[in-house]
Amino acid sequence: MHFDSSAAEPLSGAGAWCAELELGFARRDDRTVLVRNRHVGPLRVQKPLYPEGDRICHAIVLHPPAGLVGGDVLALRVRLDAGAHALLTTPGAGKWYRSDGRLASVAQRIEVAAGAMCEWLPQESIVFDGARGHLGTEVVLERGAGFIGTEMQCFGRTGSGERFAHGALAMTTRVRLAGAPVWLERARVDGGGALLGSPAGLGGQPVAGCMLVIGPGVDAALRDACRAVPAPAGAGAVTLLPEVLVARWVGPAVEPGRTWFERLWACVRPVVAGAPMRVPRIWRT
Repeated sequence: MHFDSSAAEPLSGAGAWCAELELGFARRDDRTVLVRNRHVGPLRVQKPLYPEGDRICHAIVLHPPAGLVGGDVLALRVRLDAGAHALLTTPGAGKWYRSDGRLASVAQRIEVAAGAMCEWLPQESIVFDGARGHLGTEVVLERGAGFIGTEMQCFGRTGSGERFAHGALAMTTRVRLAGAPVWLERARVDGGGALLGSPAGLGGQPVAGCMLVIGPGVDAALRDACRAVPAPAGAGAVTLLPEVLVARWVGPAVEPGRTWFERLWACVRPVVAGAPMRVPRIWRT
């Protein structure tokens, strides 16, 4: 599992979790099958689900502790073989809890073979005041593979009026297509830092999200269709780069951003994944 080791620290002290989950999906006739499901520690998938029929396998990634504390280290690796189609999500909001000084880290690597489609749609992460964490995501696509991915962070527990005044969250996202880098982003949001209020950062808003879409059908027509989807109660923008469609949103709460991303997903999924949007039932429970 790869992550930016410069942002990590040795795990020390009691009460920390180390967990790994490795998933493999393959196509068998017209069915996507979970062929590898190896876990160490409290990170797992209980069973594959097929709410859309055999072609698309849904997997809910569970982390029973429900959040990360200082010293936790989680690693997730996902591999989709040729022709497979998997949608991965989480049962609820992830949480980065206030740290005792140690760093929590999550490393995610997703590999997608030619002709396969991965939808990586975790629910939002809530970054508590005083949290210290690193989130590293690496996506490796063969030519002809498809990927739809979202990430959303809420800095501070906005429902209780908490602001992100202390701590830091560093984020690294790398995407390679046919061996060439098509997306590389590094960000560090410091509690009480200038980026939170800067027009070039979050602009005073506590919630930020990003959607990446890669694969056949990603073109100017899809960009224009996405731009026609209004961003509610916040600032949203859609950009087409070589090989990548990018949507960004910042706003006052999670719900309007989630709504916008769902509408964008409804727009891009039939084109890139060949299926209409079907919201996972876990999102509504």
